[in-house]
Amino acid sequence: MPIKKNSVVSFHYRLGQVGGELLEQTENHQPAMYLHGHGNILAAMEKAFEGRDVGDTFSLDLKADEAYGKPDPNMRGRVPIKHLLNAPKRLQPGMQVKINTGKGPVDARVIKVGKFNVDVDANHPLAGLDLSFDIEIVDVRDASEEELSHGHAHGPGGHQH
Repeated sequence: MPIKKNSVVSFHYRLGQVGGELLEQTENHQPAMYLHGHGNILAAMEKAFEGRDVGDTFSLDLKADEAYGKPDPNMRGRVPIKHLLNAPKRLQPGMQVKINTGKGPVDARVIKVGKFNVDVDANHPLAGLDLSFDIEIVDVRDASEEELSHGHAHGPGGHQH
């Protein structure tokens, strides 16, 4: 069954920087899943999946602009430590944290820790990187009515919210 709008696609991937180190992979884990045509993955990836089928393998290189964009200097800043959600007592540079904002929680990476404030970077961790994916499509099926109404795929055992 070729991948088309409203297909639920399961796939394994290896992700690295173009010409660089492996960053993550799904081998020995559950495959990644998404609902095709609903913006659940990078637009350039979704386009590359269109029309492919179970068993297809392919590689895909994305420039930073096609992936997570360039780092935005406005996404870096200093926030009071009291605005971090469930922060550990000993914050360290490189840690991932959630910042409580008026628009809800925002993920960020700690850059520098002070006594009352922390410098953070809320850019996507892969922003600014050219990425290379090796992909194997392991399953394609029609989405359920529930998945369509929620706008995303549900994995084994139901919701993956």
